[in-house]
Amino acid sequence: MSGNPLLSGVRIIESSLLGPGLISTFFSDLGADVIKVEPPQGDYIRQMTWPIIDGVSLLHLHTHRGKKSVTLNLKTDDGKSIYKELVEKADAVVEAMRPGALQKLGLGYEELQKINPKIVFCTLSGYGSSGPYQNMPSHGIAYDTWAGLITPEVDELGFTRIPRNMPNVGINVGPMLGAFALLAGITRARETGFGCQMELAQSDAAAYMDWYRIETWKAYERSESEVTGNPSDNYERRPPGLAGMWEGVRYQIYESSDGHILFMASEQAFWKNFCEGINRPDLFEKWPGSKYADHAKGNIELQHELKSIFKEKSSSEWIQFSEDENTPIAPVYNAKTAPTDPQFKHRLPFYSIEDLGAEQLPLPVNIIGEETATPTKAPTVGENTEEVLSNLLGYDTNQIQGLRDGGAFG
Repeated sequence: MSGNPLLSGVRIIESSLLGPGLISTFFSDLGADVIKVEPPQGDYIRQMTWPIIDGVSLLHLHTHRGKKSVTLNLKTDDGKSIYKELVEKADAVVEAMRPGALQKLGLGYEELQKINPKIVFCTLSGYGSSGPYQNMPSHGIAYDTWAGLITPEVDELGFTRIPRNMPNVGINVGPMLGAFALLAGITRARETGFGCQMELAQSDAAAYMDWYRIETWKAYERSESEVTGNPSDNYERRPPGLAGMWEGVRYQIYESSDGHILFMASEQAFWKNFCEGINRPDLFEKWPGSKYADHAKGNIELQHELKSIFKEKSSSEWIQFSEDENTPIAPVYNAKTAPTDPQFKHRLPFYSIEDLGAEQLPLPVNIIGEETATPTKAPTVGENTEEVLSNLLGYDTNQIQGLRDGGAFG
Protein backbone atom coordinates (compact mmCIF):
# COMPACT_ATOMS: atom_id res chain seq x y z
CA MET A 1 0.00 0.00 0.00
CA SER A 2 1.19 3.52 -0.73
CA GLY A 3 -0.30 6.90 0.15
CA ASN A 4 0.55 10.53 -0.18
CA PRO A 5 3.81 11.41 1.59
CA LEU A 6 3.23 12.65 5.13
CA LEU A 7 4.29 16.21 4.30
CA SER A 8 2.80 16.40 0.83
CA GLY A 9 1.48 19.93 0.38
CA VAL A 10 4.02 21.54 2.71
CA ARG A 11 6.44 23.94 1.03
CA ILE A 12 9.69 25.25 2.52
CA ILE A 13 11.85 28.00 1.06
CA GLU A 14 15.38 27.28 2.24
CA SER A 15 18.20 29.81 2.36
CA SER A 16 21.11 27.86 3.77
CA LEU A 17 24.84 27.58 3.79
CA LEU A 18 26.65 24.32 4.56
CA GLY A 19 25.40 21.73 7.07
CA PRO A 20 22.49 23.55 8.80
CA GLY A 21 20.45 22.99 5.64
CA LEU A 22 19.81 19.55 7.13
CA ILE A 23 16.83 21.13 8.93
CA SER A 24 14.84 20.97 5.68
CA THR A 25 16.07 17.50 4.73
CA PHE A 26 13.74 15.99 7.33
CA PHE A 27 10.93 17.68 5.41
CA SER A 28 12.06 16.63 1.93
CA ASP A 29 12.53 13.05 3.14
CA LEU A 30 8.87 13.03 4.18
CA GLY A 31 7.63 14.46 0.90
CA ALA A 32 7.56 18.24 1.42
CA ASP A 33 8.43 20.55 -1.45
CA VAL A 34 11.73 22.11 -0.39
CA ILE A 35 13.10 24.83 -2.64
CA LYS A 36 16.68 25.79 -1.88
CA VAL A 37 17.32 29.35 -3.04
CA GLU A 38 21.01 29.77 -3.76
CA PRO A 39 23.20 32.65 -4.89
CA PRO A 40 24.35 32.40 -8.52
CA GLN A 41 27.64 30.78 -7.47
CA GLY A 42 25.79 28.19 -5.39
CA ASP A 43 26.31 26.91 -1.86
CA TYR A 44 29.94 25.82 -1.50
CA ILE A 45 28.76 22.81 0.50
CA ARG A 46 29.29 20.89 -2.74
CA GLN A 47 33.05 21.15 -2.23
CA MET A 48 33.24 20.83 1.54
CA THR A 49 34.82 17.97 3.49
CA TRP A 50 35.32 14.44 2.18
CA PRO A 51 34.54 12.20 0.44
CA ILE A 52 34.09 13.93 -2.91
CA ILE A 53 32.02 11.69 -5.18
CA ASP A 54 32.21 12.39 -8.90
CA GLY A 55 33.21 15.95 -8.05
CA VAL A 56 30.48 16.57 -5.47
CA SER A 57 30.67 16.21 -1.69
CA LEU A 58 28.74 13.55 0.17
CA LEU A 59 27.74 16.35 2.54
CA HIS A 60 25.77 17.99 -0.28
CA LEU A 61 24.39 14.74 -1.69
CA HIS A 62 22.88 13.85 1.70
CA THR A 63 21.92 17.29 2.99
CA HIS A 64 20.08 18.39 -0.14
CA ARG A 65 18.54 15.15 -1.36
CA GLY A 66 14.91 15.51 -2.35
CA LYS A 67 15.20 19.30 -2.75
CA LYS A 68 15.05 21.69 -5.70
CA SER A 69 17.64 24.36 -6.42
CA VAL A 70 16.74 27.83 -7.67
CA THR A 71 19.44 30.44 -8.19
CA LEU A 72 18.54 34.06 -7.52
CA ASN A 73 20.66 37.16 -7.29
CA LEU A 74 19.01 38.65 -4.22
CA LYS A 75 20.94 41.87 -4.67
CA THR A 76 18.71 42.66 -7.65
CA ASP A 77 15.13 43.89 -7.49
CA ASP A 78 13.96 41.05 -9.74
CA GLY A 79 15.67 38.48 -7.56
CA LYS A 80 14.02 39.87 -4.43
CA SER A 81 10.65 40.01 -6.18
CA ILE A 82 10.83 36.35 -7.19
CA TYR A 83 11.87 35.36 -3.65
CA LYS A 84 8.81 37.11 -2.26
CA GLU A 85 6.57 35.34 -4.78
CA LEU A 86 7.99 32.01 -3.63
CA VAL A 87 7.35 32.93 0.00
CA GLU A 88 3.79 33.86 -0.83
CA LYS A 89 3.17 30.23 -1.84
CA ALA A 90 5.12 28.65 1.03
CA ASP A 91 4.52 27.54 4.60
CA ALA A 92 7.94 28.40 5.96
CA VAL A 93 11.26 30.08 5.32
CA VAL A 94 14.43 28.52 6.68
CA GLU A 95 17.39 30.83 7.24
CA ALA A 96 20.11 28.28 7.99
CA MET A 97 23.07 30.64 8.22
CA ARG A 98 24.14 33.62 10.32
CA PRO A 99 21.13 35.34 11.88
CA GLY A 100 19.94 38.40 9.99
CA ALA A 101 21.35 37.40 6.61
CA LEU A 102 17.96 37.73 4.92
CA GLN A 103 17.09 40.86 6.92
CA LYS A 104 20.10 42.61 5.41
CA LEU A 105 18.65 41.87 1.96
CA GLY A 106 15.26 43.28 2.86
CA LEU A 107 13.80 39.78 3.20
CA GLY A 108 13.47 39.45 6.96
CA TYR A 109 10.46 38.13 8.83
CA GLU A 110 8.60 41.44 9.13
CA GLU A 111 8.81 42.05 5.39
CA LEU A 112 7.85 38.51 4.43
CA GLN A 113 4.97 38.38 6.90
CA LYS A 114 3.34 41.27 5.03
CA ILE A 115 3.33 39.06 1.94
CA ASN A 116 2.24 35.88 3.70
CA PRO A 117 0.82 36.26 7.24
CA LYS A 118 1.00 32.48 7.77
CA ILE A 119 4.71 32.25 7.06
CA VAL A 120 6.87 30.57 9.72
CA PHE A 121 10.37 32.02 9.68
CA CYS A 122 13.02 29.83 11.30
CA THR A 123 16.65 30.81 11.77
CA LEU A 124 19.14 28.06 12.61
CA SER A 125 22.67 29.19 13.36
CA GLY A 126 25.75 28.23 15.33
CA TYR A 127 25.31 30.24 18.54
CA GLY A 128 21.85 31.72 17.98
CA SER A 129 20.68 35.27 17.39
CA SER A 130 21.31 36.58 20.92
CA GLY A 131 24.07 36.46 23.50
CA PRO A 132 27.76 37.43 23.40
CA TYR A 133 28.65 34.76 20.80
CA GLN A 134 25.90 35.53 18.28
CA ASN A 135 28.20 37.12 15.69
CA MET A 136 31.07 34.65 15.97
CA PRO A 137 31.88 32.44 12.98
CA SER A 138 31.92 28.73 13.78
CA HIS A 139 31.94 25.16 12.48
CA GLY A 140 30.09 22.08 13.67
CA ILE A 141 32.73 20.75 16.05
CA ALA A 142 32.55 23.96 18.09
CA TYR A 143 29.04 23.25 19.35
CA ASP A 144 30.08 19.99 20.98
CA THR A 145 33.22 21.45 22.55
CA TRP A 146 31.18 24.41 23.83
CA ALA A 147 28.57 22.10 25.33
CA GLY A 148 31.16 20.05 27.21
CA LEU A 149 30.78 16.90 25.14
CA ILE A 150 34.42 16.59 24.06
CA THR A 151 37.56 15.64 25.96
CA PRO A 152 40.71 16.73 24.06
CA GLU A 153 43.21 14.00 23.30
CA VAL A 154 46.98 14.24 23.41
CA ASP A 155 49.10 12.39 20.85
CA GLU A 156 52.47 10.73 21.29
CA LEU A 157 54.26 14.02 20.47
CA GLY A 158 52.37 15.95 23.10
CA PHE A 159 50.11 17.82 20.67
CA THR A 160 46.49 18.33 21.64
CA ARG A 161 44.11 16.76 19.12
CA ILE A 162 40.44 16.73 18.22
CA PRO A 163 39.24 13.22 19.19
CA ARG A 164 38.93 10.78 16.30
CA ASN A 165 35.43 9.78 17.36
CA MET A 166 33.45 13.00 17.50
CA PRO A 167 29.79 12.69 18.50
CA ASN A 168 28.63 15.43 16.06
CA VAL A 169 25.65 16.19 18.27
CA GLY A 170 25.03 19.90 17.72
CA ILE A 171 25.44 19.87 13.96
CA ASN A 172 22.90 17.04 13.61
CA VAL A 173 20.51 17.54 16.52
CA GLY A 174 20.24 21.30 15.95
CA PRO A 175 18.58 20.75 12.54
CA MET A 176 16.45 17.93 13.97
CA LEU A 177 15.09 20.10 16.78
CA GLY A 178 14.66 22.89 14.26
CA ALA A 179 12.56 20.64 12.04
CA PHE A 180 10.40 19.67 15.03
CA ALA A 181 9.86 23.31 16.00
CA LEU A 182 9.25 24.35 12.39
CA LEU A 183 6.57 21.70 11.94
CA ALA A 184 4.92 22.85 15.17
CA GLY A 185 4.91 26.41 13.86
CA ILE A 186 3.39 25.35 10.54
CA THR A 187 0.72 23.32 12.32
CA ARG A 188 -0.35 26.31 14.39
CA ALA A 189 -0.19 28.70 11.46
CA ARG A 190 -2.51 26.50 9.42
CA GLU A 191 -5.00 26.49 12.31
CA THR A 192 -4.81 30.18 13.21
CA GLY A 193 -3.76 31.90 10.01
CA PHE A 194 -0.76 33.48 11.72
CA GLY A 195 2.86 32.44 11.44
CA CYS A 196 5.73 33.21 13.76
CA GLN A 197 9.44 33.81 13.90
CA MET A 198 11.69 31.35 15.72
CA GLU A 199 15.41 30.82 16.12
CA LEU A 200 17.57 27.95 17.31
CA ALA A 201 21.27 27.45 17.94
CA GLN A 202 23.20 24.29 17.20
CA SER A 203 25.27 24.93 20.33
CA ASP A 204 22.10 25.05 22.45
CA ALA A 205 21.00 21.74 20.91
CA ALA A 206 24.30 20.07 21.82
CA ALA A 207 23.93 21.17 25.44
CA TYR A 208 20.26 20.26 25.60
CA MET A 209 20.94 16.71 24.43
CA ASP A 210 23.39 16.33 27.33
CA TRP A 211 20.75 17.53 29.80
CA TYR A 212 21.21 14.54 32.12
CA ARG A 213 24.83 15.26 32.96
CA ILE A 214 24.40 19.04 33.03
CA GLU A 215 21.35 18.86 35.28
CA THR A 216 23.03 16.27 37.53
CA TRP A 217 25.97 18.57 38.21
CA LYS A 218 23.50 21.34 38.94
CA ALA A 219 21.62 19.06 41.35
CA TYR A 220 24.90 18.17 43.07
CA GLU A 221 25.35 21.85 43.97
CA ARG A 222 22.67 21.24 46.61
CA SER A 223 23.52 19.69 49.97
CA GLU A 224 24.03 15.92 50.31
CA SER A 225 21.11 15.83 52.69
CA GLU A 226 18.88 16.76 49.75
CA VAL A 227 20.60 15.10 46.77
CA THR A 228 22.29 11.70 47.04
CA GLY A 229 23.50 8.91 44.81
CA ASN A 230 21.62 5.69 44.12
CA PRO A 231 20.85 3.26 46.99
CA SER A 232 22.80 0.51 45.18
CA ASP A 233 25.94 2.68 45.59
CA ASN A 234 25.25 3.34 49.28
CA TYR A 235 24.00 6.75 48.17
CA GLU A 236 27.49 7.83 47.05
CA ARG A 237 27.36 10.62 44.49
CA ARG A 238 28.78 9.17 41.31
CA PRO A 239 29.74 11.40 38.38
CA PRO A 240 26.68 11.92 36.19
CA GLY A 241 25.64 9.80 33.25
CA LEU A 242 28.13 7.49 31.58
CA ALA A 243 31.01 9.27 33.30
CA GLY A 244 30.04 7.23 36.34
CA MET A 245 30.27 3.91 34.49
CA TRP A 246 34.07 3.55 34.48
CA GLU A 247 34.08 1.28 37.52
CA GLY A 248 31.01 -0.65 36.43
CA VAL A 249 31.29 -4.45 36.22
CA ARG A 250 27.79 -5.72 35.49
CA TYR A 251 27.38 -2.82 33.09
CA GLN A 252 30.56 -2.74 31.02
CA ILE A 253 32.26 -3.54 27.70
CA TYR A 254 33.96 -6.93 27.50
CA GLU A 255 36.09 -8.63 24.88
CA SER A 256 34.48 -11.57 23.09
CA SER A 257 36.37 -14.20 21.10
CA ASP A 258 36.18 -12.03 17.95
CA GLY A 259 35.39 -8.48 19.07
CA HIS A 260 33.61 -6.75 21.92
CA ILE A 261 30.18 -6.76 23.51
CA LEU A 262 28.38 -4.48 25.96
CA PHE A 263 27.03 -6.27 29.03
CA MET A 264 24.10 -4.46 30.73
CA ALA A 265 22.78 -6.66 33.55
CA SER A 266 22.30 -3.86 36.08
CA GLU A 267 18.86 -5.17 37.10
CA GLN A 268 19.00 -8.10 39.49
CA ALA A 269 16.56 -10.18 37.41
CA PHE A 270 18.73 -9.86 34.29
CA TRP A 271 21.86 -10.68 36.29
CA LYS A 272 20.19 -13.83 37.61
CA ASN A 273 19.14 -14.84 34.09
CA PHE A 274 22.73 -14.42 32.91
CA CYS A 275 24.21 -16.51 35.69
CA GLU A 276 21.70 -19.29 35.13
CA GLY A 277 22.23 -19.11 31.34
CA ILE A 278 25.98 -19.72 31.65
CA ASN A 279 25.38 -22.37 34.34
CA ARG A 280 27.13 -20.31 37.01
CA PRO A 281 24.49 -19.83 39.73
CA ASP A 282 27.37 -19.48 42.18
CA LEU A 283 28.08 -16.01 40.80
CA PHE A 284 24.57 -14.88 41.64
CA GLU A 285 24.68 -16.53 45.05
CA LYS A 286 27.93 -14.79 45.89
CA TRP A 287 27.03 -11.38 44.43
CA PRO A 288 23.23 -11.07 44.12
CA GLY A 289 23.38 -7.28 44.24
CA SER A 290 20.49 -4.83 44.53
CA LYS A 291 17.23 -5.03 42.64
CA TYR A 292 17.87 -2.05 40.34
CA ALA A 293 20.77 0.03 38.99
CA ASP A 294 23.49 -2.18 40.44
CA HIS A 295 26.64 -2.22 38.31
CA ALA A 296 28.74 -4.13 40.88
CA LYS A 297 30.93 -1.07 40.94
CA GLY A 298 34.60 -1.81 41.56
CA ASN A 299 34.16 -5.58 42.04
CA ILE A 300 37.45 -6.58 40.42
CA GLU A 301 37.08 -10.25 41.38
CA LEU A 302 33.78 -10.49 39.50
CA GLN A 303 35.22 -8.49 36.62
CA HIS A 304 38.01 -11.05 36.18
CA GLU A 305 35.40 -13.83 36.11
CA LEU A 306 33.32 -12.05 33.48
CA LYS A 307 36.39 -11.19 31.43
CA SER A 308 37.20 -14.89 31.07
CA ILE A 309 33.58 -15.90 30.49
CA PHE A 310 32.92 -13.45 27.65
CA LYS A 311 36.05 -14.53 25.77
CA GLU A 312 34.56 -18.02 25.44
CA LYS A 313 32.00 -17.03 22.78
CA SER A 314 31.87 -14.86 19.69
CA SER A 315 29.95 -11.59 19.67
CA SER A 316 27.17 -13.11 17.54
CA GLU A 317 26.87 -16.03 19.98
CA TRP A 318 26.50 -13.62 22.87
CA ILE A 319 23.81 -11.69 20.97
CA GLN A 320 21.89 -14.93 20.49
CA PHE A 321 22.43 -15.70 24.18
CA SER A 322 20.92 -12.31 25.01
CA GLU A 323 17.70 -13.22 23.25
CA ASP A 324 17.58 -16.80 24.48
CA GLU A 325 18.26 -16.01 28.14
CA ASN A 326 16.59 -12.58 28.37
CA THR A 327 19.61 -10.65 29.54
CA PRO A 328 20.77 -7.44 27.81
CA ILE A 329 23.95 -7.78 25.74
CA ALA A 330 24.71 -5.59 22.72
CA PRO A 331 27.36 -5.69 20.00
CA VAL A 332 30.07 -3.02 19.90
CA TYR A 333 30.78 -1.62 16.44
CA ASN A 334 32.32 1.40 14.77
CA ALA A 335 30.93 3.46 11.89
CA LYS A 336 32.52 1.11 9.36
CA THR A 337 31.37 -2.17 10.87
CA ALA A 338 27.89 -1.22 12.16
CA PRO A 339 26.27 -1.56 8.72
CA THR A 340 27.30 -5.23 8.60
CA ASP A 341 25.00 -6.05 11.51
CA PRO A 342 21.78 -7.92 10.54
CA GLN A 343 19.59 -5.54 12.59
CA PHE A 344 21.22 -2.56 10.88
CA LYS A 345 20.70 -4.09 7.45
CA HIS A 346 17.06 -4.76 8.22
CA ARG A 347 16.23 -1.36 9.71
CA LEU A 348 18.48 0.97 7.70
CA PRO A 349 18.91 -0.30 4.14
CA PHE A 350 21.05 2.16 2.20
CA TYR A 351 19.64 4.20 -0.64
CA SER A 352 21.54 3.26 -3.78
CA ILE A 353 24.31 5.00 -5.69
CA GLU A 354 22.10 4.97 -8.76
CA ASP A 355 19.33 6.88 -6.97
CA LEU A 356 21.25 9.44 -4.94
CA GLY A 357 24.83 9.46 -6.23
CA ALA A 358 26.09 7.78 -3.06
CA GLU A 359 24.88 5.12 -0.66
CA GLN A 360 22.94 6.99 2.02
CA LEU A 361 21.01 6.07 5.13
CA PRO A 362 17.26 6.61 5.02
CA LEU A 363 15.31 8.71 7.48
CA PRO A 364 14.52 6.15 10.21
CA VAL A 365 10.75 6.65 10.12
CA ASN A 366 8.51 3.81 8.96
CA ILE A 367 4.85 4.34 8.10
CA ILE A 368 3.23 0.97 8.74
CA GLY A 369 1.62 -0.42 5.62
CA GLU A 370 3.09 2.22 3.32
CA GLU A 371 6.16 2.37 1.15
CA THR A 372 8.37 5.42 1.58
CA ALA A 373 9.47 7.01 -1.67
CA THR A 374 13.17 7.44 -2.35
CA PRO A 375 14.21 11.12 -2.40
CA THR A 376 15.52 12.64 -5.59
CA LYS A 377 19.24 13.24 -6.02
CA ALA A 378 20.60 16.50 -4.59
CA PRO A 379 20.34 19.19 -7.28
CA THR A 380 23.08 20.93 -9.16
CA VAL A 381 23.28 24.71 -8.79
CA GLY A 382 20.08 26.24 -10.17
CA GLU A 383 18.94 22.94 -11.67
CA ASN A 384 15.26 23.68 -11.01
CA THR A 385 15.12 27.43 -11.57
CA GLU A 386 13.08 27.40 -14.78
CA GLU A 387 10.89 24.51 -13.58
CA VAL A 388 9.91 26.30 -10.36
CA LEU A 389 9.31 29.65 -12.02
CA SER A 390 7.21 28.03 -14.72
CA ASN A 391 5.23 25.44 -12.75
CA LEU A 392 4.87 27.23 -9.41
CA LEU A 393 4.87 30.92 -10.33
CA GLY A 394 3.41 30.64 -13.83
CA TYR A 395 6.20 32.46 -15.68
CA ASP A 396 6.37 31.88 -19.43
CA THR A 397 9.50 31.30 -21.48
CA ASN A 398 9.86 34.93 -22.50
CA GLN A 399 9.58 36.15 -18.91
CA ILE A 400 12.19 33.69 -17.74
CA GLN A 401 14.58 34.65 -20.52
CA GLY A 402 14.07 38.31 -19.77
CA LEU A 403 14.88 37.75 -16.13
CA ARG A 404 17.94 35.75 -17.09
CA ASP A 405 19.14 38.51 -19.43
CA GLY A 406 18.55 41.05 -16.66
CA GLY A 407 20.77 39.17 -14.20
CA ALA A 408 18.08 37.93 -11.80
CA PHE A 409 19.66 34.49 -11.81
CA GLY A 410 23.23 35.72 -11.83
